[in-house]
Amino acid sequence: MNDYTNESIQFDCFRGCTVVTDEATGEKDIKYRQGCCKLEVYDTLKGIPQEEFDKYFEVRFKNTRKGIYINTSGQSIKTGDLVVVEAATGHDLGIVTLEGAIVGRQMRCKGLDPEKQEFRKIYRKARPFDIQRWQDAIAREQETMIRARVLAANLGLEMKIGDVEFQGDGTKAIFYYIADGRVDFRQLIKDFAEEFHIRVEMKQIGARQEAGLIGGLGVCGRELCCANYITEFKSITTSAARTQDLSLNPQKLAGQCGKLKCCLNYEVAAYMDAHSRIPRVSEPLEFQDGQAWLVKTDILAETLYFSYEKGSLAQVFPLPASEVKEIQAMNRRGEKPATLRQEEVSAPEFVSAVGDGAINRFDPEKKKRRRKGKQRGRTKEGSGK
Repeated sequence: MNDYTNESIQFDCFRGCTVVTDEATGEKDIKYRQGCCKLEVYDTLKGIPQEEFDKYFEVRFKNTRKGIYINTSGQSIKTGDLVVVEAATGHDLGIVTLEGAIVGRQMRCKGLDPEKQEFRKIYRKARPFDIQRWQDAIAREQETMIRARVLAANLGLEMKIGDVEFQGDGTKAIFYYIADGRVDFRQLIKDFAEEFHIRVEMKQIGARQEAGLIGGLGVCGRELCCANYITEFKSITTSAARTQDLSLNPQKLAGQCGKLKCCLNYEVAAYMDAHSRIPRVSEPLEFQDGQAWLVKTDILAETLYFSYEKGSLAQVFPLPASEVKEIQAMNRRGEKPATLRQEEVSAPEFVSAVGDGAINRFDPEKKKRRRKGKQRGRTKEGSGK
């Protein structure tokens, strides 16, 4: 095809493809965009023949919906081809994302046995008519979602339509909705069928799954983890924040979905391992020159900070966790070390970023210049005296 302007190229990240429209003829060229999916799998076995899985292909649809299909068309199919596949009712259109031996690995990971399970079929490669019909159905999704929300609100249902996915033939749509409790949407399905003249399937998703569908940037400046790679959402509790000694501020701990951030669970195992080596200090340590109170704990550094004044950070002395255990054992035997005053620090070691953003921090330092006229005048006056 000819060269195109940037205005004629559209990136459909929901389906992992680029849509290039010829401005002269109106024809659309759709190509698979590898890597544009959080369930993307790198084919490490590319080029390795394995006849057992030659007829099996992984086909991707909207968002993270993927499946294994068997090729019964007799056509030569490869990764990136648009194919028409079997659906529960009618047919669907998707993009082939994996082929060859790697499909066998994926089937074993998902617990699929080719000998015991029946796979849906790949009918044929998509024709221009199929692609045009598929694109027309995609163009209806946004308008359908907005209208569906209005119909649900008119019925007074406590639910939110998060996304709509049309089938490739345009005869069926999946409505993804969010609800806190059980919803009786029998009348809503009838209204959808009469309004849109399609078969309706309702699928409930959670708030984290909705955030993964919408996408966005987190407070860390990177893409949301739920939209990038997380597929299984594990339960997150405030105990994860307590383990890491974080402030229990709901505004800081909550993500864009309104739930606790998924990243709270990332470092819990490391903190729990460090906690296992840190002794529990419920009473002050006894020294010959007084009692030392715990004021701060650096969990990852396994260092505890003590002060002779309870709750004061004026004079703080660090002690490794191993030494604290030894001192506790000595106190239980009735022994007291001489003193805690070994090394004094003003506060636990934290790095302040104040001033790092100054705009002139990269400018070279200017040397002070003396005025020659005044200097010469002073020299003459001194010589005259």
